[in-house]
Amino acid sequence: MFVLVGFIVVFVCVFGGFIWAAHFDMRAVAFFLHPYEYIIIGGAAIGSMLISNPMHLNKEIISGIMGTLKGSKVSKEKYVELLKMLYELFQYAKREGLIALEQHVENPKDSSILSKYPSFLDNHHAVDFLCDTLKVVLSGGVPAHELEELMDIDLENLKAEGHHAPAALSTVSDALPGLGIVAAVLGIIVTMLSITEGAETVGAKVGGALVGTFMGVLLAYGFVGPLARNMEGLANNEAKYLESIKAALLAFSKSMPPAVAVEYGRRAIDPHHRPSFVETEEAIKNN
Repeated sequence: MFVLVGFIVVFVCVFGGFIWAAHFDMRAVAFFLHPYEYIIIGGAAIGSMLISNPMHLNKEIISGIMGTLKGSKVSKEKYVELLKMLYELFQYAKREGLIALEQHVENPKDSSILSKYPSFLDNHHAVDFLCDTLKVVLSGGVPAHELEELMDIDLENLKAEGHHAPAALSTVSDALPGLGIVAAVLGIIVTMLSITEGAETVGAKVGGALVGTFMGVLLAYGFVGPLARNMEGLANNEAKYLESIKAALLAFSKSMPPAVAVEYGRRAIDPHHRPSFVETEEAIKNN
């Protein structure tokens, strides 16, 4: 939602300010009515993205851009739901025995516990991370420090994967000013073909050529660059969600009480999304 608001603010302020500077002479708008400039810049940007990235990463970029419009998957409410789920899972293991968790981690969608928490099940990275780690715990014989190392390896790979798409989009953003110059140079070449047609015609064509440079810079710093930064922030939020699960699982593997293990998970949550101790305690009691 705020991404769209930001786009509108950038567009209105830039073009509104330009029209104001032109004393509301709407002929100035005609300088931007050169679709070939947008085809050159946009087509070259998309083409360079296809050249530099494998197809699955291009799909992730598109998915990530759509994700920025929906907003973060992580919220305080979803963290509360996660902590409730972890507490119930740990309590169940304490009551029924560790081996009783096997049926839940083998088929999480059919689990009587995990199926009650749809926001967790919708996060396939989190589901795989939790279930795969608990399978290792169930196998036995893995010290806590080695389990932590194993989880760190998984988290490092997941973090790297989450930052591939933002980095690729950021590369496109960095290239846009240069592509704008390409469009401007081509516009000047076209202008040279009309050099004998008079100052008014030449001036209009030069103005149209400069639109290429302008649009390249505007797209880079006003739209595509901020989109890449937003995608990176969403990836960081996803990573913090997994780190919360890691902290709780590590405490659980050290045979700490369920409430204490969940508190470890709560402390790993970033302050902006972290529920208070009282909020967590009330959520657990009402579980």
